[in-house]
Amino acid sequence: MSLIQATNTLPQTGNPASATGLSTPLVLLLATSAGLTVASIYYSQPMLGVLGEDTGAGAQALGLVPTLSQLGYALGILLMAPLGDRHDRRTLILIKCALLVAAMLSAAVAPGMGWLLVASLVIGLGATAAQDIVPAAASLAPDAHRGRVVGSVMTGLLLGILLSRVVSGFVAEHLGWRAMFVLAAASVAVLGVALWRKLPNFQPTTHLSYRALMGSMLGLWQRHAPVRRAALAQGALALGFSAVWSTLALWLHGAPFHMGSAAAGAFGIAGAAGALGAPVFGRLSDRHGGHRMALLGAVIALVSFAVMAFLPWLGREAQLALVALCVVGFDLGFQGTLISHQTIVYGADPAARGRLNAMLFVVMFSGMAMGSALGTSLFARWGWAGVTALCVASALLSIGIRLWPGNTTRPAA
Repeated sequence: MSLIQATNTLPQTGNPASATGLSTPLVLLLATSAGLTVASIYYSQPMLGVLGEDTGAGAQALGLVPTLSQLGYALGILLMAPLGDRHDRRTLILIKCALLVAAMLSAAVAPGMGWLLVASLVIGLGATAAQDIVPAAASLAPDAHRGRVVGSVMTGLLLGILLSRVVSGFVAEHLGWRAMFVLAAASVAVLGVALWRKLPNFQPTTHLSYRALMGSMLGLWQRHAPVRRAALAQGALALGFSAVWSTLALWLHGAPFHMGSAAAGAFGIAGAAGALGAPVFGRLSDRHGGHRMALLGAVIALVSFAVMAFLPWLGREAQLALVALCVVGFDLGFQGTLISHQTIVYGADPAARGRLNAMLFVVMFSGMAMGSALGTSLFARWGWAGVTALCVASALLSIGIRLWPGNTTRPAA
């Protein structure tokens, strides 16, 4: 199965073509689309303190909000990603955007935690539009510039993840958490209209039944050891990454800081600074191999997690400064590791890139969902020290998976 060759269906927008052969506005639209759709599963994290005050829910119950969003995202990738090979990807993207708008509006009017938790799960399902947008960009790009186009769209996706926390923290503190969901729904609705007008149709690349497509993923998982190792190592690191972001707002909300959601969201700026350096891992992976660069990223994350153990011995201001520095470090390590693992996955089997990429993200977001649940549980019982221990253990596990004997026997890994 080859990538969709849909370049000749591009609409004539009249805009000058970029160096990639696609119009710059179209690349920008795809990058923005990836960022805004995936951002929807992260808006809740800085708002957990505000949500707790408004609903009276405890830390463990609040932790289920980001947990279910990430779990819904993982399930959506697993169950719906194969549909992009069998149906018009444009139609799938528009349907998911509509589902996402409905889910976020439902969250905005939720009368209690039960309703909000169901809406959070559906938000995760709809947000998988991002995982259709990235392959769509790869399909539309000419071969010589596919990496550059995908890199641009992935940059938009990463910024959407990180800057979503900044926006939601500020909006929740000044307008309330319900307003954030309304604004997010409006942004995706506008985005859906733009995609409906500008995105071309895609021809299906297979006529296999849905059952056959799902069955083929199990065979691919068994066949490609480098993909298994990449997915498991990324999932382990995602556990610690998510644990920090799911508890940071709760930590800042309590003594001695007593800070609002805007302060928690502001740490997203530090995370964005780290993530913006991550694309260099892609270029270095081409030169030195994905295994080495993924290992380097995991080590950077490990050091950043471990340094947080010194927080109890520091003053209030020094604690905030150190956490900001650690956020830069572990976001750089995590995102750099992800990009390195993607080079491994994309090189394993070009005919099945979509499904292999789905496996990577399913495992990664399963790790994120587990990290949110474990992180908030440990925070409720042992505070920030418990979260730090979990993060260090997750990074060590990721490094161990990459260093497991036999890992370097295949060049792709």
